[in-house]
Amino acid sequence: MKIDDKIRGGLYGLLVGDALGVPYEFHSASEIPPYCEIEMTPPKGFFRAHKAVEPGTWSDDGAQALCLLDSLTSCKKFCLKDFSEKLLAWYQNGIWAVDGVVFDIGVQTAEALNAFQSGFAPEQCGILRPDGKGNGALMRVLPLALWHSGTEQELVEDAHNQCLITHGNKCNQVCCALYCLTARFLLNRMDFEQALFKSIQVLREIYQKMPEYEQELEWRVRPDEPWQGGGSGYVVDCLRSAFMILKRAVNYEEAVKQAIMLGNDTDTTACVTGGLAGILFGFQAIPKRWYDTLKEKEKVEQLLEKGREKCIM
Repeated sequence: MKIDDKIRGGLYGLLVGDALGVPYEFHSASEIPPYCEIEMTPPKGFFRAHKAVEPGTWSDDGAQALCLLDSLTSCKKFCLKDFSEKLLAWYQNGIWAVDGVVFDIGVQTAEALNAFQSGFAPEQCGILRPDGKGNGALMRVLPLALWHSGTEQELVEDAHNQCLITHGNKCNQVCCALYCLTARFLLNRMDFEQALFKSIQVLREIYQKMPEYEQELEWRVRPDEPWQGGGSGYVVDCLRSAFMILKRAVNYEEAVKQAIMLGNDTDTTACVTGGLAGILFGFQAIPKRWYDTLKEKEKVEQLLEKGREKCIM
């Protein structure tokens, strides 16, 4: 599998997973339709979330990920100020949102971006809720791993820093770092078990001199325990849910459908799972019926082309 197929798979895997999960959001696992009926358009009679949103529309997850990729390719490196400005432009003006409409945003993210707009430094905005551990930084971080050409240490540092504008707690930073390293090793053609094992090893080495981060990894993420999750908006549960599914899924469709069947924060769980599944199984593994339904692919293609021309670091 060519690296371009894996990169395209990662970005489209994220966007398709997000869009697929949108109508099922806020439902418990018991309320989710059967596996075979999970599609961009839910079965007749299902009380869909965001009823005014057309099938194939990505949410805040996909829009913020595209903001990150836009910033990376514009600056040729991660720049917190530029990324923060692009997030604010998404929030206020709908850039990278389908049809320019922002229909979903987390409470913590909205508070942080309002603070940034009022003059707070981006490093301050993500700790206005110091214990905030939602998955709002994890859901968007994948483009960093897809286009990062620096060292593993530098990738981890940038994964930490992209959290700061909205989700500055160290727990969020650690989850994003582990996710990015796993994506990097999947791009290097490891299978999922190998990529996750290598990522944990590398992160433990980096965190030897960072005891507060090491504590978050070992005590909260708990990488030595079985990977289990319930599809909630808590960042650790979201990460563990994705890893649980990717350890057993045999293709992209199975991975994102299993994510949605957990219920709760379906769009984000499917987004986080789908991004890694897209790298693992490749772009060609994403079902054509879902890809064809996805909105505004021409905008994504333009950004992909820009990303091919420029590599950060």
